[in-house]
Amino acid sequence: MLHTALIERAAAARPHSGDAARNLSGCPALVLNADYTPLSYYPLSLWPWQTAIKAVFLERVDIIATYDREVHSPSLDMKIPSVIALRQYVRPSEFPAFTRFNLFLRDRFVCQYCGSPDQLTFDHVVPRRLGGRTTWENVSTACAPCNLRKGGRTPKQAHMRLMEEPIRPTTWQLQEKGRAFPPNYLHASWRDWLYWDVELES
Repeated sequence: MLHTALIERAAAARPHSGDAARNLSGCPALVLNADYTPLSYYPLSLWPWQTAIKAVFLERVDIIATYDREVHSPSLDMKIPSVIALRQYVRPSEFPAFTRFNLFLRDRFVCQYCGSPDQLTFDHVVPRRLGGRTTWENVSTACAPCNLRKGGRTPKQAHMRLMEEPIRPTTWQLQEKGRAFPPNYLHASWRDWLYWDVELES
């Protein structure tokens, strides 16, 4: 019953005005695992302020840092969390899912034949007509022109060289690749928990 009451208070919490509500949409919480590392670098693990506050009252997270802004309800005044840490460690899977996004991230969002970041698609290194499979080890990011040029041939047959041979990355390797792509906005309170060589906004 106590948890229910606290959650209801959190749900009822509102900023003072409509302008404040719009401003708070730009106050996400950086979510850290229980070991104080980000759950994800790319995309960066962020929760909306409402989700973060609810998790606080459910006692699922600890508040590490806050914004200067507050929310208010008849029985609650609370600063908006800017950094939270899970109380229970979430063990990441050893290998990421084989998806188009993760494939592009592994290959740093550039064609593996010419380095172009435009018109990206994926290419079977050994074409399917030659028995090539749709696996991490046989699919590379390619721009549409290079994919068309290569056609149903192997890179050797097409006289095209891959920048990097395709591999099945671990989740850790993929997150390391993600650190090369910081988001446009990084709050200063996140500084101690992220390791990008970029200037952080206050």
